[in-house]
Amino acid sequence: MTQHTLHPDLWVDNYADYLFNFAVGRVSDAEVAKDLVSETFLAGLKSAKNYKGDAAERTWLIAILKRKVIDHYRKSNSKKGKAEVRMTYSKTSDAEGDWLEEQVADPFSTLDNTAMENEELGLAIQECIAKLPKKQALVFTMKTIQGISTEDICNELEINPSNLWVMIHRARTGLMECLNKNWF
Repeated sequence: MTQHTLHPDLWVDNYADYLFNFAVGRVSDAEVAKDLVSETFLAGLKSAKNYKGDAAERTWLIAILKRKVIDHYRKSNSKKGKAEVRMTYSKTSDAEGDWLEEQVADPFSTLDNTAMENEELGLAIQECIAKLPKKQALVFTMKTIQGISTEDICNELEINPSNLWVMIHRARTGLMECLNKNWF
């Protein structure tokens, strides 16, 4: 296996544009992206002694940047007074299939997502849920994230099961479109 070394004096020239494009794609704000890249370089310098050389320099910096993006969303969500949404999959619910929102919370996922990538994806899903029509977002959250039974949701919202499944299907379609634009 190749051992990589760090060259902090070349980071700005070699990686600044790549890191900036990566960050701006996640936060959609050029100024915030610039700050995140600066914070990434600073954190890289501070933790250079912990660099083992297993990953390429750029890969290591991207991992730091991903954490900075997650921290950014945590801070902005806490400033708005929003609680962090924990996405869990309940095996007792009647949801079926390998849905993306189930994958986020699965630490034993067969996909090659790290815990950090799962958390970042969870934040992206939350943002996309917020863009859905209110009733679709509510039904999707109740059913898929909170694991509430179809019967309880139908009774609470005064809808029939067919309506519920149509709303969930539309929500999933909307989420995938949003994530394809903003995440993948």
